[in-house]
Amino acid sequence: MPFFNKMRKLNSVRWLFLSLGIVAVLALTAMNIYSLYALRESTIEAAKDNKKSQLDEFTFQVRHQFGGPFRELRKLDIEKLESSWNVSGNFPAHFIDVLGKASEDPLYDDIYYNPSDSDACYDDTQPLYKFDPELKMFTMVDEVPDLVCDGFGISNSRVKALIDEYRFNNKVTFDAHRSMNLALINLDDKVVIGHLNFTINRDYLINEIIDKKLKEQFGPTDKTGIVVWLRDWIQDDILSSSDEQYTYNRDVYEIDMRQRFPEMLENWILHASFLQSPTVAATNASLTRNLIVLGFAVIVLFGALVFMFINAQRERELAQRQAGFLANITHELKTPLAVMQAAGENISDGRVKDGQRLKSYGEHIYNESVRLRKMIEKLLDVAKVDSGQTVLEQAPHQLDDLVTDFVKSNKQYIQSKGFDLNFDSDSDLPLVMIDPDHLETILNNLIENAIKYSSDTKQIDIQLTKNSDDVEISVADKGDGMAKKVQKLIFEKFYRVENSLTAKTKGHGLGLAIVKNMVELNGGTIRVESTEGKGSTFTVSFPALIKGQDQYEPTSFAPQSTDSEIKNIDSKQYV
Repeated sequence: MPFFNKMRKLNSVRWLFLSLGIVAVLALTAMNIYSLYALRESTIEAAKDNKKSQLDEFTFQVRHQFGGPFRELRKLDIEKLESSWNVSGNFPAHFIDVLGKASEDPLYDDIYYNPSDSDACYDDTQPLYKFDPELKMFTMVDEVPDLVCDGFGISNSRVKALIDEYRFNNKVTFDAHRSMNLALINLDDKVVIGHLNFTINRDYLINEIIDKKLKEQFGPTDKTGIVVWLRDWIQDDILSSSDEQYTYNRDVYEIDMRQRFPEMLENWILHASFLQSPTVAATNASLTRNLIVLGFAVIVLFGALVFMFINAQRERELAQRQAGFLANITHELKTPLAVMQAAGENISDGRVKDGQRLKSYGEHIYNESVRLRKMIEKLLDVAKVDSGQTVLEQAPHQLDDLVTDFVKSNKQYIQSKGFDLNFDSDSDLPLVMIDPDHLETILNNLIENAIKYSSDTKQIDIQLTKNSDDVEISVADKGDGMAKKVQKLIFEKFYRVENSLTAKTKGHGLGLAIVKNMVELNGGTIRVESTEGKGSTFTVSFPALIKGQDQYEPTSFAPQSTDSEIKNIDSKQYV
């Protein structure tokens, strides 16, 4: 009992450590997968942030195109500009140079000026001025374009809303993509002296500035992983694209980012779709490789854990079987020895003088010695199998003859146990290569098992049949049978089916292990079919010596060949 209690404790510890190992592996795997995906997401987000920065930088580059000529405007004295206009009807030479440079820029078509004391858009008698680059001065115009008036209106309303707290001498506003307006502010008096209007060349802005910069900055999509479209959301029109191969379609490409221009081109917006860039593709490929390696490592680790656990369980089961076997075999050996000792003692003391009693004592001693010899032989067979010292003396034989001899020799013993023995054989069976002693051991063990585990119907059927290129021997009983789950275990050493019958039946769990080993040594196979309560059938198959022949023809041997000569025939000629 202490041994089995210790084994149970060890088994509990094994289960505990297996559970902890599985939990640890799962936790580490989950952490690694999380880390890999987190790294992937951070890499992708970094790539997106970089592209977002590029979009933001792009819009400022476009804005920079508009402000080129006016960067020094903040340094000008607006009062001097106003005084010059009021006196001469024109601006000072240095400001005229600024406007001249602006007029040379293809981005602008015309430059208009509306003094604060004039309202030409609403009063035809009020003057409106247009810059003449050749004369380098402003001249009055009779017709005022609508887009110019729209620009002046937007500029005037914007400046009025913020002039009280405004700190700069000019304010730029845009009328969408049509015009840029520049309000000139006298900060001392908090008044606007006038508005300049620069009409924008739309085609030049789109084709020569935005389109070129898009393609330069973002390049081919298959290399950068991003496609950018310039969209007029009011007109629902795509004006430009970083890669013409990709047509704007929200059903096909998900819009990952929208970027407006800073305080300009209000109707236009940049739409960007992130496709698989080389960075993202490399990240995904790295993630896939890492997941494959991680999965393989986890499978190997799980396999190793399960393998070690199963081996430990098998070692435990084997140790339990061996412990049970030792206890059982000790009792089994003591029983015949005790009977023989008692009988021998009575005879040696001269207490038994009657002839009939002497005969009875002699039979007891003989039967127990035979029983003891069988147990020792079985143990020796197991020892030979384990050490690889089993002697194999194969020769061509007719199984029909060998099994017939076995049945004749053992029929009386089987019937004495209350069993009916039936034997049937097909005719013209082919020869097989077999060791007769091994065959006898195989049949002895199978018959012994049938006798042990048949409690009600006592019948044993032995049948010889030819199946394809094999000869099969089946030993069937109508005994207690066994569950399907234990049928694959019964050929292991020391294994016995645990039920109320086996508890009352003597045995060591060695017989079927010996049978399987001897069958395989002779090139055969063994299988079992069993149903609880209906009996079991053990079928042993040996390969025919001459394959593909429906019937064995004894005339293929010389008529004068004796049995001993047949046994000495080299088996290679029959394979």
